[in-house]
Amino acid sequence: MPEPAVPPTPPVPLAALLAREDLALRQIAGPAGPGVVLHGAHTSEMADPYPYLLGGELLLTAGVHIPDAAGAYPDAAGRAGPGPAEHLEAYVSRIVAAGGAALGFGLAPVHDTVPGALVAACEAHGLPLLEVPPRTTFSAVARAVWQLLERARTAELRRVTEAQQSLATAASRPDPVPSVLRQLARRVAGRAVLYGPEGTELAGAGAASAADAPLAELARLLLTRASATAGDTAPDGTHLAAYALGAGRGFVLGVAAPRRDPGDHTIASVAAVLLSLLTGEHQSGPGAARSSALVRLLLGAAPAEVAPLLGGERWLVVHARPDTQVLAPLAASALGAALGSPLVDLGHDVVRVLVPAGRAPRPQPGWTLGVSAETAPADWPAADAQAARALARARATRTALVRHAAGSGLLGLLPEEEARAHARAVLAPVEASPAGAALLETLRTWLSLHGSWDRTAVALSVHRNTVRQRIARCAALLGTDLDDPDVRMELWFSLGQR
Repeated sequence: MPEPAVPPTPPVPLAALLAREDLALRQIAGPAGPGVVLHGAHTSEMADPYPYLLGGELLLTAGVHIPDAAGAYPDAAGRAGPGPAEHLEAYVSRIVAAGGAALGFGLAPVHDTVPGALVAACEAHGLPLLEVPPRTTFSAVARAVWQLLERARTAELRRVTEAQQSLATAASRPDPVPSVLRQLARRVAGRAVLYGPEGTELAGAGAASAADAPLAELARLLLTRASATAGDTAPDGTHLAAYALGAGRGFVLGVAAPRRDPGDHTIASVAAVLLSLLTGEHQSGPGAARSSALVRLLLGAAPAEVAPLLGGERWLVVHARPDTQVLAPLAASALGAALGSPLVDLGHDVVRVLVPAGRAPRPQPGWTLGVSAETAPADWPAADAQAARALARARATRTALVRHAAGSGLLGLLPEEEARAHARAVLAPVEASPAGAALLETLRTWLSLHGSWDRTAVALSVHRNTVRQRIARCAALLGTDLDDPDVRMELWFSLGQR
């Protein structure tokens, strides 16, 4: 006979139903206490209710199928069947086998009292028996059960939601792993342990108990399996659960709790996801390499030294701005994934992505991109400036992606140092002015956009009158006519050498 399947929903204590004064129910047989719970209510007058029960129900009956005295049921051939006592013994045993939680017997309209044989059978089989008075309908009892269940579901949902929020808050603290374990242990009223690749305890929260050894054994067992979760019960009755953190990374979350409420698995699963994120990129592979590169940069290493750890020798810098949506970490991470790089920086109004040169960026829906020329790590700052100018031009021309044009042309005919010296001399009056940087950037953008005031204003996010004032100031400082094509050509040449 298969085990009854109790629904995975929060039950309600039978005592809560008995406490309803409007129902006037009275328990006359069977066990009582907080361990007796209900998962639903069902009314049936079938002599064998087993096929119609799911498990955990309060079965309500008026006893239509019960012989009224010492008579016996006839069978299909008209022969005498079992008497009342035997019939009720079989009836109660079938309810218990189906997983029924309790039996409610109505005193009207068939029976004036609860049959003594039914009381004896329920007492013998440990099935709680309730007397339902004539004025209480089965519909009222069932409605009360479902109301209590709905309250229990709401309370459990609130508990799970509050637990999820507290776990997320714990994950953002300076000591995220211990904080998450502490919150989990508190929420399940038990113990939470993080085990390492060898099955050794790395961190734990909650009071130690006799269940620690079985929990560690369950965690080690999970490391040898392909499954993501495992469960067991300790000799002292403690409920054990283990969750693998990530695929093949060797970390396991173990949870030991005195009881297993329906929402506990959800709460533990959320903690497992958070711990997977917290432990996932710090032991091996690309995540460890990126961490190592960051540490070396902070300790003073040159970019060229740490670049091999990041996976490339030549790089592109991409600047991006969303067309409509507000900048958010999730959107920035998604953009980095689309461009094939986890090296993403979310700034105030722009996302910057460092991309290996072999992964040529393509236009991305909802974004405007500016891409630098390929560069070595030593020239990352220059590439960053190139990407910024390319993005400004892309926004001004309403183009999804603009790449920095780095061709040499006639510049290749001149020695680099002489070209740079000439450029510094030409631009010195503007560069030496108080607002030199803003003036030179405005001049560069204005020339790149063929003297368009409106598009330059869009590219720089300023008013068109500001552009006019800055260009006029540049013309005054340089003492030249910016409408002259030769002057513009020389200035463009000089700006390209900065």
